[in-house]
Amino acid sequence: MPIFKIHHITKYEYDRPVKDSMNEIRIFPFVGAEQEVLMHELLITHQPDVHTYFDYWGNKAGVFNLPDLHKELILESKLIVRTLNSPNHYLNFNGGSASIKKDISNNLQLLELSSVAPIKAQKEIDSIVSQISQPWKTVAAVVQDCCQYIYQHFQYIKGITNIETTVDEILEHRAGVCQDFAHVMLHILRTLKIPSRYVSGYICPNKNGMRGEGATHAWVEAWIPDQGWIGIDPTNNIWVTNTHVKLAVGRNFCDCSPVKGTFAGPAKQVLSVYVAVSYEDGHSFEDSSRVKMLSQASSTIDDDLAESFAAQQQQ
Repeated sequence: MPIFKIHHITKYEYDRPVKDSMNEIRIFPFVGAEQEVLMHELLITHQPDVHTYFDYWGNKAGVFNLPDLHKELILESKLIVRTLNSPNHYLNFNGGSASIKKDISNNLQLLELSSVAPIKAQKEIDSIVSQISQPWKTVAAVVQDCCQYIYQHFQYIKGITNIETTVDEILEHRAGVCQDFAHVMLHILRTLKIPSRYVSGYICPNKNGMRGEGATHAWVEAWIPDQGWIGIDPTNNIWVTNTHVKLAVGRNFCDCSPVKGTFAGPAKQVLSVYVAVSYEDGHSFEDSSRVKMLSQASSTIDDDLAESFAAQQQQ
């Protein structure tokens, strides 16, 4: 099974000192049968105590505070992980809608993850549903066809969306990056009452090359009857294999945000993100980005609270 080295740096720079920085992080590898953590080191500016816990969705999360004045905040994650998924793992193509209904009736989380939020363009979603879903199809077949539809009908273009882009806007663009494709797929599957969840993580190097390599990545897990959660990647039109490393799961990106928090002070900030993924043979991919983020403080009083939902857009 492959071993990957992942180096992930998140850096916030402020144009004047800030204080009382309270942060919540989800940059720990997900605990599950599909991956084994060989080493994980987390370095944070001023080395604060990090209180860790497991949230409602089973993610390992952490919270910390930097009370003193500072002009930068750096989070550096160094991870070595072995992935255990087989590239051709068995998929159950037998279970249908009756099996899904039975599973949902006994599980509150599955019920939550099969409920769809209202959008303006629901008729467009319904049109897609009519093209990919027929009564004789199994759940796995519908999920696979949904993935293929998004891959074929949505363009992969960086920079035209951000972390606040809605499903309505993605449908209008017919383009975006991996988190956009995941959000559209979630809406389609939940319209079909198929429980599905957002997954954040990394897609690691391989010889064939895939979109999103060497950067934070996002995909979907669908509930397959008699099998459980199975990952599928609409950005690359594949079922998840041992090239995907999982960090967090949830209803959408907000539940999986790598970093989010607040600070006190009227400062403007710049977010920089660097990710490097190395394969066993030394082959590696790197990706970096830099984003200006304006403070939401409305006055120049030093103690004004400026919120920064500082999450990297996944690709």
